Amino acid sequence: MTLTLSNVSKRGGAEDHIRDVSLTLENGTLNVLLGPTLAGKTSLMRLMAGLDRPSEGDVQVNGVSVVGLPVQKRKVAMVYQQFINYPTLTVYENIASPLRVAGADKASVDRKVRAAAELLKLTSFLDRTPLHLSGGQQQRTAIARALVKDAELVLLDEPLANLDYKLREELRVELPKLFAESGAIFVYATTEPHEALLLGGRTATLSEGRVTQFGPTIEVYGRPCDLVTAQTFSDPPLNVVPMQKSGGRLGYDGKSIAAPAELAGLADGSYKVAIRPHHLLLRRPAGEALEVQAKVSTTEITGSESFIHLEHGGLRWVALTHGVHPVTTGDRVPVFLDPAGFLVFDGAERLVAAPAAAAAPTLRAKGR
Repeated sequence: MTLTLSNVSKRGGAEDHIRDVSLTLENGTLNVLLGPTLAGKTSLMRLMAGLDRPSEGDVQVNGVSVVGLPVQKRKVAMVYQQFINYPTLTVYENIASPLRVAGADKASVDRKVRAAAELLKLTSFLDRTPLHLSGGQQQRTAIARALVKDAELVLLDEPLANLDYKLREELRVELPKLFAESGAIFVYATTEPHEALLLGGRTATLSEGRVTQFGPTIEVYGRPCDLVTAQTFSDPPLNVVPMQKSGGRLGYDGKSIAAPAELAGLADGSYKVAIRPHHLLLRRPAGEALEVQAKVSTTEITGSESFIHLEHGGLRWVALTHGVHPVTTGDRVPVFLDPAGFLVFDGAERLVAAPAAAAAPTLRAKGR
């Protein structure tokens, strides 16, 4: 199966929910929709599923338009963040319901239900009804029902958001394996950049109903095409610093350093430099870096990491450091802008230079 969206827009009154989106999704792929709340992720999924019709553009399956084809006639499964189950059926029967509708034999139903229940830690709850489950258990039931359906298109709208930390981390490891084995197209919506990196596959970044970039996840992360995409793919927020390039040097706040090799070819002029929090350093790096003095506004300590919020020249920054960093609100501390982590954008906020190897940070649970 190939799902193609061609110049698709969706309007609600005077408001654009989706704006001129073109995507092609192939069978056997995991595709992440990454963007903040109200970016258009759910609206785009509803268009893919056939729950809504586009105001403009076309949606095709294997080259044939399916606009207007009822969702009941499509091989689609969808799981929302807010779980939906049949309240009078047991967990077993909830999971089995799409298999029974499809006419599967009893042995096949039992095998698939129990396999999905084991994956989602539901085996001991199969005889319960949803009213006797926790919210997380109900969500897992909804996910299991979607997974056994053998759909050609599986849409997961922030499906792990209501689960506890341990199970969420386990499923982030297991789900990509399951996706790879199924042969279906999986579309997974999330607001969390680190979840997109953990899942891998391909990522489409969304902003205000528009897809800003689509490609292999690590490439979109490492070489965001514009500043909006880079900001979408950063949590905590990017640090954006205005810099000048003159001759072979980069300058900021009255100081300058030699431009590294990957930036040496840039034309002289003004740029916006984005620095991810783990590249904003509170200790001097081995190479040359711009050093400024910043004031600590607050700190967040998780135990394994510290998020140091800083103020400098009217700008607000955040640095991510390992361990507990001993600073106090109001302290003035040296901050090092390391060019090895610079994402450089021109006046139109298009990427013009990026690190040769834009490594992702150590992946962690979002427990702040």
